[in-house]
Amino acid sequence: MEDVVILPMFPLSAVVFPGTLLPLHVFEPRYRQLVENLDSTSGRFGIVLITRGSEVGGGDQRSIVGVEVEVEYLSTSADGRSMMVVRALERLEVLSWLDEAPYPTALVKRTPSEPYCADEGLLKQTMAVVRRTRALLSEVGDTPALCHDIDESWSQDEAAWQLCSLAPLSLYDAQRLLETSDPTERLRLLRDSCEAISQMAIALLESGDATFE
Repeated sequence: MEDVVILPMFPLSAVVFPGTLLPLHVFEPRYRQLVENLDSTSGRFGIVLITRGSEVGGGDQRSIVGVEVEVEYLSTSADGRSMMVVRALERLEVLSWLDEAPYPTALVKRTPSEPYCADEGLLKQTMAVVRRTRALLSEVGDTPALCHDIDESWSQDEAAWQLCSLAPLSLYDAQRLLETSDPTERLRLLRDSCEAISQMAIALLESGDATFE
C-alpha cells in the first residue's frame, strides 16, 4: 500500500480514532457526489477535524492530521441522501489540499502510529481513569457512564484507541491524542486529561453546582 496517495476528503466537526466506527448522514450535494464516486476510487476517503467554520458549504479551516476510513455499510435513499457506517483505519497527514470541486481532495501521507509496547499496567490504569471520569460526569449529568468493558479480544493497540474514543474530551484534547504518534505518550496524555476532568467534576459535585463546562 502506497504511503502517499490522493484521497477524497470529508471534513467533520469530530475527531475520529483508528479502529472506531462512525455513522454518517450524507446530505450535502458535494458529499453525495463523493459517495457516488467511491466505487471508482479505492472505496476509501479521509476524515479530518474542522477547526473553524461549518461542515456545510465549505470555507472551513481544517486540521492536517486525520484518519483514512473505509465504508462498512451504505444505504442510499431515493432523494440521494445516504446513511453509512465507516471504520477508521490508520492516521493520515494532509500534505496539500487539492481540488475542492466537486468535493475536497488532498494529497495525504499515511502515518500509522507506533505499536503499543508498554506494560499492560498503564493500559489498565488509563481504562480505570476513563471509566471513573465518565461515572463522575454522569452524576453531574453531562455524559453517561461507561456501561461496558473494553473487549478482551482487542489487541492493546485497538483497546488504546477505543479508550481515546470513549473518553469525554474536548475536540482540542481529542485532536492532540490523534496527533501523538507514540502510543505510550498518548495513553499518559489521555490518563492525565481525564484525571483533570475528574477533579473538576468532583469539585462541582462537592459545591452542589451541576453545571459542567
